[in-house]
Amino acid sequence: MSTVPSPRLLPLFAFTAFYMLAAVAGSMAQGNKEFIFYIVVMLVLIAVMTWVHRLVHLSTGLLWALSIWGLAHMAGGLVPLPEGWPYNGDQAVLYSAWLIPQRLKYDQIIHAYGFGVTTWLCWQALSSSMRRQFQITITPSYGLLVLCAAAGMGFGALNEVVEFIAVLTIPNTNVGGYENTGWDLVANLCGASLAALLLWIKGRTVQN
Repeated sequence: MSTVPSPRLLPLFAFTAFYMLAAVAGSMAQGNKEFIFYIVVMLVLIAVMTWVHRLVHLSTGLLWALSIWGLAHMAGGLVPLPEGWPYNGDQAVLYSAWLIPQRLKYDQIIHAYGFGVTTWLCWQALSSSMRRQFQITITPSYGLLVLCAAAGMGFGALNEVVEFIAVLTIPNTNVGGYENTGWDLVANLCGASLAALLLWIKGRTVQN
């Protein structure tokens, strides 16, 4: 099977490659060992998503949503905050920024967005697999969407495991403590639930 992306995906490929190269350069320039670890994780995830796409043919919209999530993650750890901006933690980077002081952080928005997109990914993988392997077209029912949202939150929990590994192996990380982990999981729940709701609404609209 060819490893060359299809013409319609070339802009996406170029966009993703550009910000990943910029992230590598930024991490090296800043001496940011933690983010070099995350860049390696990102490269593994890109390889996994490429493999998944070859298996189930994810939509172009979903692939762009995943790439934008990657960009938001890279920017979150590398873009410094202007002086005077409120932030939480020891590092004045975008991930630590308070969007609403003491209430809502950039990090939480990215968690909600990312694991909402992951829920969408789980739905596309499930529906495509059923169609390709069993010639069954499924609709986004309550039960199936709860399953996909639970899978999205499960991947969110796996993300917390990766962050825990970073805490154990890299000094001076910007991951945060137990409360931060709890709020991350809440954000994951909100994003996954919203994605499931939107998929259900879209399914009902198509049926009608």
